[in-house]
Amino acid sequence: MKGPKDIQIADYAYELPDERIAKYPLAERDASKLLIYEHGNIRHLHFRDLPQLLPTGSLLVMNNTRVIQARLHFRKAGQGALIEVFCLEPAQPHDYVLMFQQTAHCTWHCLVGNSKKWKTGPLTRSITVEGRALTLEVLRGEGDLIHFSWQDETVTWAQVLDACGELPIPPYLNRHTEQSDLTTYQTVYSKVKGSVAAPTAGLHFTPAVLAALDARGIERAELTLHVGAGTFKPVKSERMEGHTMHAEWIYVPRSVIEALLQHGGECTAVGTTSVRTLESLYYIGQKILCNPEATEEELKVGQWEPYEVESLKFKVEGCCQQNNQPISAEQGAAELSTFNYQLSTMAALHAILDWMDRHHTDALHTSTQIIIAPGYQYHIVRRIITNFHQPQSTLLLLVAAFVGTEHWRDIYAYALEHDFRFLSYGDSSLLIP
Repeated sequence: MKGPKDIQIADYAYELPDERIAKYPLAERDASKLLIYEHGNIRHLHFRDLPQLLPTGSLLVMNNTRVIQARLHFRKAGQGALIEVFCLEPAQPHDYVLMFQQTAHCTWHCLVGNSKKWKTGPLTRSITVEGRALTLEVLRGEGDLIHFSWQDETVTWAQVLDACGELPIPPYLNRHTEQSDLTTYQTVYSKVKGSVAAPTAGLHFTPAVLAALDARGIERAELTLHVGAGTFKPVKSERMEGHTMHAEWIYVPRSVIEALLQHGGECTAVGTTSVRTLESLYYIGQKILCNPEATEEELKVGQWEPYEVESLKFKVEGCCQQNNQPISAEQGAAELSTFNYQLSTMAALHAILDWMDRHHTDALHTSTQIIIAPGYQYHIVRRIITNFHQPQSTLLLLVAAFVGTEHWRDIYAYALEHDFRFLSYGDSSLLIP
């Protein structure tokens, strides 16, 4: 029987003319078009109509990550080669909050543009931070490590990036970053610095839309997934088995878990980043049920875990828990009702809360490499708000898994026929299968 690993990415191609890619956002964020796919029917309104389309009293979950000015440029001595350093993920300290508070020096995992022109030795550039003249120096380390230093104990790394970094807009926009992007390529609710790409479904929200949601009694909860450059990584293998998903760091406060439990373990997710985080919670909860003392590193969700039957069954032999004691497969079969509860979404969420209590923490910090493709069973997300994605992308696979492989083409054909704008600065959709 074929599974997600056997998917041919060529089956998820469609023709996207360049003129349909929105190079700039609309002047009014909530004036964008909103395609509504509901139970097989398709229509469209405007994004400002969203509050009237969601169930009163339901839960909306958003990603509050903030895009950082992750792209820095250096020039070799004299009029030498231009070198681009693209910050991907903190290395030392390996924590986003601590990283942006760091003074004098720090280390990141980076991509280096024009790297053949820079093998060894430091590169420097003069910068000004709040009226103070500084010299920023970069030095190559092992692998993709880049060491930054600026020798000032009063200036933070966040201030350095704000002073000389460039906001990394998507490469498919085929233009340079402009001053307006500093505002328009951030959601109005962005808070936690760390992403190198925006969670673009959230770009359509305005204070007026948020107020209308509140007036409808729609509860809002925020989590954090820092979007990595891998979000733009094309699928180059013919079969999905040959594609490696990028790992992304997630931060989920206790309040989000509690809100999900209060809403029966169901919600509307804003964007594919929220979807990947929320659906990862189910598998994190299962890991905890299997190993109550699991570390944050052990809670990382692997790419193919959702599709491995043994993972879903906790590798039943000697792994299921009954009164915190291992039980055999035979005992597991005899306790079917308990076993089914352990597999439930609500049990997974309760397990995460219990884990937080044991570890005296109010938030879950870990990472996810989950790939959501046709064949995936959704556990938490019941409605998705998302933009229109690139052909042959993993994000398109996520949509196809949600609405069905027979329906995604209808949705995208409708969007193309009705002059929808595509990709990051484009229009959006509300998907209700």
